[in-house]
Amino acid sequence: MQTSSRVVVVGAGFGGLQAAQSLAGSGAEVVLIDRNNYHTFVPLLYQVATAQIEPEQIAYPVRTLLRRLPNVRFLMAEVNHIDLANQVVQTNRAAISYDFLVLATGSQTQFQTIPGVPDHAFALRTLEESVVLRNHIMSCFEQAVQEPDSLRRQQLLTFAIVGGGPTGVEMAGALVELFQDALFRDYPRLEHQHIKVILVQSSGRLLVGLPKKLGAYTYKRLRQIGVNVYLDAKVSRVTAGAVHLHNHQLIPTATVIWTAGLEAAPPDASDELSHATKGKLVVQPTLQVAERSQVYAIGDVAYVEQDGKPLVGVAPEALQQGVAVARNIKRQLQGKAPKPFRYFNKGRLAIIGCYSGVGKIGAIAFTGFLAWIMWLGVHLVYLPGYRSRLMVLLNWLYTYGVGDRAIRSIMPLATSVETRKGSRNKAVRYSSGSR
Repeated sequence: MQTSSRVVVVGAGFGGLQAAQSLAGSGAEVVLIDRNNYHTFVPLLYQVATAQIEPEQIAYPVRTLLRRLPNVRFLMAEVNHIDLANQVVQTNRAAISYDFLVLATGSQTQFQTIPGVPDHAFALRTLEESVVLRNHIMSCFEQAVQEPDSLRRQQLLTFAIVGGGPTGVEMAGALVELFQDALFRDYPRLEHQHIKVILVQSSGRLLVGLPKKLGAYTYKRLRQIGVNVYLDAKVSRVTAGAVHLHNHQLIPTATVIWTAGLEAAPPDASDELSHATKGKLVVQPTLQVAERSQVYAIGDVAYVEQDGKPLVGVAPEALQQGVAVARNIKRQLQGKAPKPFRYFNKGRLAIIGCYSGVGKIGAIAFTGFLAWIMWLGVHLVYLPGYRSRLMVLLNWLYTYGVGDRAIRSIMPLATSVETRKGSRNKAVRYSSGSR
C-alpha cells in the first residue's frame, strides 16, 4: 500500500465526514476541507428555527470528531477552484494537491425561476438561516402585539411554507407546537385564531417519496392540528407581503419559508463534468465521476441510480456512500478495482408534530405515536456527541413535558457577510461559524 498518497475530502457533511473517518488507518494522508469548523446536523435545523433546541446543540466541532485519527487532518477553508487536470484543490488558504478526491459538497435551496423567491423567502439549509428564521418568527409576534392595523397584524401572524416534503411537513407541525405551547401564553393580547400556518404543495399529495396512504394520513393529521394545506397549488411569484398562486389566489404573509426543493452545490472545476438533474454530478456505479477515475462524488452532489431510480438524497444514503468510497479508495491504493455501491434502505421516517409521524420499514407502513417516537430516537442516536445528545434530549423532555420552549430570545447576529434578502432578512453569519 502506498503511504505517500493523499486523499482530499471536500465537505464535512454526513458523507464527507464519514468518508474521512472511514479512511482512518488506510495508510494515506487524508485532508478534510470545509468552510466551517463544525458539522451541522441538518435534520434538526427546523427545531432551531422553531425555538426548540439551541444552534450549538446541532453543530459539532469537526476537529473533535477527528482528534483520534492520526492520518486525518482538517483544514477550515473555502474551496475556490479544483484543477482536475493537475489534481489540485485551490482554497482561500492554500493549494492542496491530491491523489484521490472526494466531493461531498452537499446541496443548497433550489429557488427555481419564480420571481421574488430569492429576495423574499427564507431558506432552511444552514445553521445561520435557521437562526435568522427563528429571530424573524419571534419578531413577527413582537410587531403584531403592537400593530393597530388588523390587516397588517393578520399578515404578521400568517406563516406560509412552500413545499410538502419532509422538511415542509416538519416545519408546519413544529410551528403549530410553538404557537400552541409557548407563544399563546406569551402574547395573551393576540387573538389566537388569527395565527395561521399554511402549507403550499404543488402536487396533489404530501410526502411524495412515501406511500400514498402515508401522504394522506399526513394531510389529514396536519389539518387536524390546524395547518391549512393547499394541494395542487403552484406559486407564481413571491412579494414582500404575499405569496401569489397560479390560480390568482393571494396569501398575505410576512413569512415565506421555502422548502420546495434542493439542488446540488458542486465546486467550480477546471474540466466540464457531466451533470444530471438539479446540477448533480453523474457518477459511475462505483461513485467515481464519469470523467475522472480518481475523483468520487457522494451525497446530495452526486446523481446515483439504483434499480433504475435515482436515490432520494437522505442522510443514510450519504453515510453509506462515505463508507463505500473509503473502501474503494483503499482498494485502489492496493492496486485493486473499486466495487459498485449499493444502498441498503433501512426505512424512512417523517415527523408531523403533536406526537404523530409516519414511517415505512420494508413493506410495513405505520403512523401515529410510534412513528413519532421512533423518529426522535433515530435522530438522537445519529446526533454526534454525547453532550449534544443529552442537551437535545433534555430540551425535548422539557418541550413535550412542560409544554414550553425556553429558546425564544431574539439574538443579535454578526453582520460581516452579504445581505441576501434585503433589510428584512439578512443572511448573516452565525457567531460560531457559517455554511
